[in-house]
Formats: sequence, C-alpha cells, structure tokens
Amino acid sequence: MSASDEPRRVHFQSPQYLVERLDAVAELFDTDRTDLLVKAIREYLEETADSETFQELVATKYYDDQLEFETVKQLVGTETAQRLRLLKADLEDEPLDLGAPDDVDIYGDDTATVDTADDKR
Repeated sequence: MSASDEPRRVHFQSPQYLVERLDAVAELFDTDRTDLLVKAIREYLEETADSETFQELVATKYYDDQLEFETVKQLVGTETAQRLRLLKADLEDEPLDLGAPDDVDIYGDDTATVDTADDKR
C-alpha cells in the first residue's frame, strides 16, 4: 500500500434520504457504506477525467498558469499531463523567424497552373 493509498477520514453532510439509500444498497450487497462511497467516487473521477470537456478545462487552466503540473497529473493522469506540458512549452517558445529560401525552387520545373474561372456548361 503506497502513501497515497492510506485511508483518510473525510467528514461531509448529505441529505438523509441518500444516506438511507446508500445503507440499503450496502446491506443488499453485504458491504459497508464506505466501500460503496469509495467505489462511486473512484468511478466518477475516472469518468470525469476521460471527458473531453474536462480535459479541455484542465488544459486551459494549465496553459493560463492556474494549475500546477502535479495537479494536472492527478486530474488527467501522467501521460496526458506530459503531453500538455510539451504543448505548453511549445506555446511558450518564441516562433522561429524563418524567411522563405531564396535559392531553392521547391517545385522544380514541374509546375502546373489551374484555371479557377467558373465554367458554366
């Protein structure tokens, strides 16, 4: 068990009817309320992290320096976070000021012209 897997007590308030339904489901599956809550939270977070809208929001906030890289990793996973970090680095770089080459004919001698006039037949 890693340090991040260590249980942590969390206290929150919920409408009574939800707690009663949760307890009924826990009893039905012969488990406890905590196991069901952890499973529900895990599934919600995984589903949310896979959402395109969520990933776009994370990327936007990361590019605007509103989220740290470590937070991005927690939200969308290491692979996606690395991709966002590379893209951010590219966005922050100054564009290369390259002029068109003067001494190279990229088309060679095989150029073709296209008549763009509308032909009505």
